[in-house]
Amino acid sequence: MFRALAVFAALLLATAATAAPLKIATVAPEGSGWMREMRAGAAAIRQRTDGRVELKFYPAGVMGNNAAVIRKIKLGQLHGAAFTGAEASAVYSDAPIYGLPFLFRDYAEIDHVRASVDPLLRAGFAAKGMVAAGISGGGFAYLMGTRPIRTHEELRDAKVWTPQSDRISEAAFEAGGVSAIPLPLTDVYPGLQTGLIDTVANTFAGAIFFQWHTKVKHVVDLPLTFVVGYLLLDDKALARVAEPDRAIVLEEVQGAFDRIDESSRRDNDAARATLVKLGVAFIAPTSVEAGRWREIGDKAERQLIAEGEFMPATVAAIRASLAALRAGQGKAR
Repeated sequence: MFRALAVFAALLLATAATAAPLKIATVAPEGSGWMREMRAGAAAIRQRTDGRVELKFYPAGVMGNNAAVIRKIKLGQLHGAAFTGAEASAVYSDAPIYGLPFLFRDYAEIDHVRASVDPLLRAGFAAKGMVAAGISGGGFAYLMGTRPIRTHEELRDAKVWTPQSDRISEAAFEAGGVSAIPLPLTDVYPGLQTGLIDTVANTFAGAIFFQWHTKVKHVVDLPLTFVVGYLLLDDKALARVAEPDRAIVLEEVQGAFDRIDESSRRDNDAARATLVKLGVAFIAPTSVEAGRWREIGDKAERQLIAEGEFMPATVAAIRASLAALRAGQGKAR
């Protein structure tokens, strides 16, 4: 009899584990590289947990905007979502910290810093009741426009786009004395067409994806910001998953995000080559001018910390990591 009860209890637990999949929202469209990797990760999770854990995705923004998605997670209607750094700042203010202007010079610096700072970001999300199951980079964003920008002074005369509610971009342009024009992403291409704006910032792959490359003809060849994305899961929803299965979920999700990270680098390299072939001019600032751009970034950083946008300790951790790496390479800030 006890054996029968044990079998019955096990069946009940198995049924409960498969009855409610983890529901995850994303703006990524079906068929995109992001969705392909995440579906591959979901398939691996289902296989490794013998069907006890499933991930159900709601792609292409069908769950609404950022605020709507966060509200649905709080209500339990969703269990998680993919966010950009700026979007995730509504949950945890340090989320977009890798996007501080002119902070990083190359991927080697990003990789070195992330090894020690990603765990700090995960801890910050955990304190807000969310699990950062995946963190990945989307590449470096660069300034690009319809006319050449050789100096930071020339940028002041440009009609520069800034994403709505992106405080990092706003602070960077303010520090440079630029009166930027905030627009939603969907209005950028029409803005370039009409001349409302003439200078934008995006990754190379993003510029091609949104067709901005048909309008912009010049790139400031200095990394502006680093784009980062997260997959956040509600900790209460994840806690309902048995601990061994929970470890599998986290391993496979981050594995998918690692593959997304790698593919984004390849895509941006290929996109850069495409832009060159199309005749887009890449203008590298002089070392003196690059220093001035970085001074603007430092000023924006100090302003953002003063405003409470970022925790000083997190910025300090990034700076310490960069300093250690650059000291070993013989570089100065």
